[in-house]
Amino acid sequence: MASEAPRRNLSPDVGLAARLLDELRQNSFDGVGITREAYGPGERMAHALARREAEALGLEVSADPVGNLHMTLPGQDRAAKRVLLGSHLDSVPQGGNFDGAVGVLAGLAAVAGLKRAGFSPARDVTVIATRAEEAGAWFPTSYPGSRGALGRLKPEELQVKRQDSGRSLAEHMREEGFDPDFAARGETVLTPGNTAAFLEVHIEQGPVLDSEGIPVGIVTGIPGSRRLRQGRVLGEYNHSGGTPRRYRRDAAIALAELAVALDEEWARLEAHGHRLVCTFCTLATTAEAGFTKIAGEATFMLDVRSVNPASVDAIFAELARQVAAIEARRGVRFELGPETGSVAAPMDPELRAGLARAAEATGVRFLEMASGGGHDAAAFAAAGIPSAMLFVRNQNGSHNPHEAMRMEDFAEACTVVTRWLAETAG
Repeated sequence: MASEAPRRNLSPDVGLAARLLDELRQNSFDGVGITREAYGPGERMAHALARREAEALGLEVSADPVGNLHMTLPGQDRAAKRVLLGSHLDSVPQGGNFDGAVGVLAGLAAVAGLKRAGFSPARDVTVIATRAEEAGAWFPTSYPGSRGALGRLKPEELQVKRQDSGRSLAEHMREEGFDPDFAARGETVLTPGNTAAFLEVHIEQGPVLDSEGIPVGIVTGIPGSRRLRQGRVLGEYNHSGGTPRRYRRDAAIALAELAVALDEEWARLEAHGHRLVCTFCTLATTAEAGFTKIAGEATFMLDVRSVNPASVDAIFAELARQVAAIEARRGVRFELGPETGSVAAPMDPELRAGLARAAEATGVRFLEMASGGGHDAAAFAAAGIPSAMLFVRNQNGSHNPHEAMRMEDFAEACTVVTRWLAETAG
């Protein structure tokens, strides 16, 4: 066990993280925002940067067969279950610099602080940079990097196509020097048998912490989702000037009616205590609908999320009712297409309590809150590994170039992480 003297002197190396954030921004600015493509050049650059810094710190560094980067501070008992912390380094196209990256760099800052204080953990502490967490923006699947290491990536998911290249996830993995067959066979790198806990630090992707004036949040759970990516409404093209209302089969108006109806159902559910989000990510007519035509076809993507599955199911029940009614009323036909989704993931109560103790011990104010978005921590929790998340206050939302996390808030989060590591891995 480490002595109390190094434990008292623990402080994260926030300067290291700030320097790396600046370098990441310089190397992945696309003229508008930040782009680090999943299993592509941007993510490759970011992983090389993290590897360079970990090696400079004297950590043990390796990549697993699906490309996740493992950066390990050895513990006194190498056979003991490791403590794992980190996040992802890819981004959405034209996104922000902090989403994902702060989790990896918070891990490196904390481990650098342990080394600087001469703190020798009882067990291995591994900072992980996962691959392709933002897969939804690149591949139509969730968390392929972390799930690939956890033995939970299905063989058919390796054949999904990246949206910009048209090539499969497996092809992109191989191009980056990794082994998709490892995932296809269901082999594992990380299991409940070798990993005691996973902690992911992430910027908050909404306005709650900023509105409340609180620097960090301890996450209670990650929402599950039900999603429609290929929804269509089929009506009839006709002349916009010559067709009276009663003869129209207007796909655009039918889709708009559905969107308003589900928004009203969302409001009704919230008034009854449900906590969820319901988003029409796209609503569009097709190119055939010229200026003088009634839209004969419209398309949409729908994303419904909640920590409570019953809330999501309630929206989809209303969707079914509204589709039948609108079809009958407007003479259109809905094709919802295949449904995708994810299971809600409660965060581990013991880890949450440990984070709260660390925050209280270091004087960092915190708020307990649910996550709005999905994160790698959900994949670890689903695999049976106790998981937790710490949010950092962030301005201007996420998945856009205007993310504006303040370094003083990041420093507060790193202080909590460093204290938590000393207790959890000590």
